[in-house]
Amino acid sequence: MTAEIISVGTEILLGQIVDTNASFLARTLADCGINLYFKSVVGDNPGRLASAVRLALSRSDLVILGGGLGPTRDDLTKETVADVLGIRLVNNDEAETRLRGFFKQRGIRLPEANLKQALVFEGGEVFQNANGTAPGVAVEKDGQWIVCLPGPPGELIPMVRDSLVPLLRRLTGPDGGILVSRTVKLAGIGESLVAERLSHLMDNSDPTVAPYAKGGEVHLRITTRATDEKEALPRLDGMDRQISDLLGEHIFGRDDETLESAVLDLCRRSGFSLAGAESCTGGEISRRLTSIPGSSDVFLGCAVTYANNAKTSLLGVRAETLAANGAVSEETAREMALGAKQLFSANTAYATTGIAGPGGGTEEKQVGLVYMAVAGPWGVSVSKARFRGGRETIRAHASQNTLYSLWTALRSLNQER
Repeated sequence: MTAEIISVGTEILLGQIVDTNASFLARTLADCGINLYFKSVVGDNPGRLASAVRLALSRSDLVILGGGLGPTRDDLTKETVADVLGIRLVNNDEAETRLRGFFKQRGIRLPEANLKQALVFEGGEVFQNANGTAPGVAVEKDGQWIVCLPGPPGELIPMVRDSLVPLLRRLTGPDGGILVSRTVKLAGIGESLVAERLSHLMDNSDPTVAPYAKGGEVHLRITTRATDEKEALPRLDGMDRQISDLLGEHIFGRDDETLESAVLDLCRRSGFSLAGAESCTGGEISRRLTSIPGSSDVFLGCAVTYANNAKTSLLGVRAETLAANGAVSEETAREMALGAKQLFSANTAYATTGIAGPGGGTEEKQVGLVYMAVAGPWGVSVSKARFRGGRETIRAHASQNTLYSLWTALRSLNQER
């Protein structure tokens, strides 16, 4: 079975709200073993919505629309779908009773316009709404199914779980299977190089391997179709091993693991504590580290030393170093990392100093120049990079690269033991 999602709403089309419903529906379809090939967004325009529905029906077995079931004049999803399918909308007594009770319970007069929310497809299925006023509706026509769901996530999500999923399980049958995925996460390597090294694996049909770049990382999604997770696990493990054999030195985690959680785990394994000193990143690295529950057993603290006198007074960076080399230099980064290590009495420490822009650059030291240092039992190592982009992009790149430097240093130390 193939599916298509149509998100309805001008506010989504204009980017005024983020369409989280579509991603939730996509995951739900995958869990039910249904292939999703298309997603689209249409504004509150009946003509364009009708065209989108016709196109979806020309290429998909199942079409799910989210939004446009409200009481206002521009909420026309059901009316448009009924017109395209050539079916009638009829009043549903239970939906109307729920609707009237909803308003009565709140002591609010029921506007006449709201009664249209009780209209459903004749001969279709009704998903009663326990969290709002608009029921969901589903109907089969010529072997294809079309489903309309309310737009608010607080209504759509429970309705999908309680009503739509049982319908989808019924449609796919016991032999439909499920799609099971695992994400292998890499850092320190580009997407194109990953694709080149794994080109022979990406031609595989089951399990499939698909790379995508995300925030300075490359994620590899391994997917297989199986009757259950127990059957899928050996296939995922087999492909995972092949990827690890080729790119193991770049793999820091899987699924929900993050680079910062991997750094903390390596510190725990080594029995190390960690501290930081940040200038251009302004505490972004420490924010990422402290977003992990339980990080306080490893991460001791961070000094955000933006001004030179803060670098000197808090971290012990020598005035001569700053005068001779400047705040953005290998020498300053080195002394910042050592200073943070001493300030917090930590086993390991990191430091960043650079020019995030948009101003502050010179011919010699341009915007995007960043020095990143990590200090530990291995000594102090400093890397230099020139990142492109706006201020926040440069800060994000610097944070990611510093965490990667920490991870590689800690991993090497663990492997030597």
